[in-house]
Amino acid sequence: MAAMTVIGGYFAVAGWRMEAGFLKQVPLEHPYVQTYFEYQKELPGANLVVIGLRSKTGDMWNVDFFKKLYAITEEARYLPGVDRARMFSLWTPNTQILEITEEGFDLHDVVPGDVTVDSITQDDVDAIRQRVLNSDLYGDLVALDETASIVLLQLREQGAGDGDISSTANLALEVADILEQKIRAPFTDDKTDVMIIGFPKFIGDIAEGAIIAAYFFGVAFVLTGLAVYFYVRSLTLSALAIGSSLVSVVWQFGVLGAIGYALDPLAILVPFLVYAIGVSHGMQQVNLIATQIAKGQDGMHAARATFRRLLVPGSMALITDLVGFVTLYLIPVGVVQDIAVIATIGVALKIISNLVMLPLIASYIPRDDRQVRLFIKARARREQVMSFIARIAQPQPALYATILIFVLLGLSYSISRDRHVGDITAGASELRPDSKYNQDTAYIATALSVPTDVLIIILETPRDACIDPDIMNYVDRFSLYMRGVPGVVSVDSLPFAARSFQSIGAEGSLKWRELPPTTQQLISATSAVPTTTGLLNNACTILPVIAYMSDHKATTINEVVAAVEAYDEINPNEDVTIRLGMGGVGIIAATNEVIEESEAPLILYVFATIIVLVFLAYVDWRAVICCCMPLLLATLLGYVFMVALGIGLKVTTLPVLVLGTGIGVDYAFYLYSQIRYYQKEGLGITDAYEGALLSTGMAVVYTAIMLAIGVGTWVLSPLKFQADMGALLAFMFLMNMVAAILGLPAFATTLERIAPRRKTPDFT
Repeated sequence: MAAMTVIGGYFAVAGWRMEAGFLKQVPLEHPYVQTYFEYQKELPGANLVVIGLRSKTGDMWNVDFFKKLYAITEEARYLPGVDRARMFSLWTPNTQILEITEEGFDLHDVVPGDVTVDSITQDDVDAIRQRVLNSDLYGDLVALDETASIVLLQLREQGAGDGDISSTANLALEVADILEQKIRAPFTDDKTDVMIIGFPKFIGDIAEGAIIAAYFFGVAFVLTGLAVYFYVRSLTLSALAIGSSLVSVVWQFGVLGAIGYALDPLAILVPFLVYAIGVSHGMQQVNLIATQIAKGQDGMHAARATFRRLLVPGSMALITDLVGFVTLYLIPVGVVQDIAVIATIGVALKIISNLVMLPLIASYIPRDDRQVRLFIKARARREQVMSFIARIAQPQPALYATILIFVLLGLSYSISRDRHVGDITAGASELRPDSKYNQDTAYIATALSVPTDVLIIILETPRDACIDPDIMNYVDRFSLYMRGVPGVVSVDSLPFAARSFQSIGAEGSLKWRELPPTTQQLISATSAVPTTTGLLNNACTILPVIAYMSDHKATTINEVVAAVEAYDEINPNEDVTIRLGMGGVGIIAATNEVIEESEAPLILYVFATIIVLVFLAYVDWRAVICCCMPLLLATLLGYVFMVALGIGLKVTTLPVLVLGTGIGVDYAFYLYSQIRYYQKEGLGITDAYEGALLSTGMAVVYTAIMLAIGVGTWVLSPLKFQADMGALLAFMFLMNMVAAILGLPAFATTLERIAPRRKTPDFT
């Protein structure tokens, strides 16, 4: 094991790395994502980056501002993976305006070709402003208050075309670093501010905050270490409990490094969660070792007794945790599968580090009479509290507690139905509302009228559908319908563009702002619309409808998606197939749908596994009820907590619920094992439970409080999702402890009265 630690440490340092990719955040097999893969080369996708330059001293119409905007545009042009054909800025040649003059239509660049960054003058800037005034670029590339302009670009990832992400480079973090080093830092000063939003910048901020999370792990490590010491009053045993779990984390990172597995920033807390599981089990081990030593045994015999009594419940508890994390792999989202793999490796190693290595090392610990006296003194005070709690195992209190649990189950189930899948707040819910990213998002979405939440609905049509009056009328009616859907701010489509060009051809008369009724008129009205707008492709076999939404809250997305599906069902057209999936909202909708569909089966799999393992461990149907009912209550209360605090069910919170379930069954396994141990010794259920509390229950209560305080420090994290995970996990630790300590004996006592045992079965 020492050799494993040295080798694991080497690979942990040499092979560990952090990696994030856009495709790892999405369910690759979902129909929406398949639509994204199919058409991403023809249409703008979801991996967009918006860079804004804002003047702090007044409007943007000055030479210095335009020189900076040019430099930012050039830096952005050479970002890794950028699609230069779909890059837009006032300085890019694809930014043009159409004017009507005495000589006819005049299509020309906003920044003329003879104006360069070295030769630009204030007169040139004034001329550019005049062209912008005559265009529709206000709100698109230029802020409505004329203080800012944006650069819009799209990134592609290697392997995105066919959904293969095995060769995907770590593009997001690379781009995020370049955006900070070469764009934000050089051009942010007392005159201008740089705003950056988009997936790469989002994941970069997550990675930066995740590094800070290591400090919170350090705080939690110190707090748990102190707590363990104050419980066992032994530096050696405290170091053993903390160290054994820490060693397994080294092994875990070593295995990940050896197999070349990268850690996603959104999964950064998973090793720390697995560490918490190890501390929980380690606490049970050192508690029983200290108890045996206090009874006069030496280290060898105390370790042997602990190993024999806790091997089965500890193994069963860890196997249950293991199965819970394995089931996470069933969710077809890369980052969730990463969490499943990382957590499964960590929990599997706990079986060795906590159940084998810890008692093995403990067998060498010499007896320290001074520490034994301190432990006995502290234990005596705790026994008074435990004896009071043990009254719950008396018949009348147990009946009242059982009735209360059923009432709470009903109430919590009713409230839990209001839980939300996905985001509940606008902006990036993984980051704090006052973060730079969310502030930039809010500014760009308002001052520039550029909705950051876009749903692109693909209408597949026969070839040359853009000049077919019947199909264009169908698309036009669908576009008008989408304008009236709650949550949709505005809509773009080819029929709307054709209406505009039809009006322009009639000197801008509103009387002619209608969809051309004939093929010849449609040819004239649609030929000027470039494919870079995303409103059509070269063959006119797709006519996208772009819906700009007010936000990406789960309720908003569900309402819009339901509206699209309802329209398709009520107004079918044999020549038109409506497909969802493009745009950032399409990807979010796919992820939310997968999480929602996976949630119930996942929880059922975990509980089914727990039921089977509990029955195999004790061969007693009573044990199944006693262990699972409190666990069910704690899980439902976790949902209630999420509803109360406005935490959505996402890829970051679902694993916490699974982990909380695993921790809860750990408590149940340890408590019920001790109850059966004392029943085997001939004690009644009340006395057996008091014995279980004195031997194991104290450690369960103390461990839960200790771990809740440790992970509770995460609420101070600069990342909102880490704060949510910390708060939820702390709550789950405490609720599982309370449910196990009070609910398990209540059910055990009540069942003993309803269906008394004829004979105490042998338990090994």
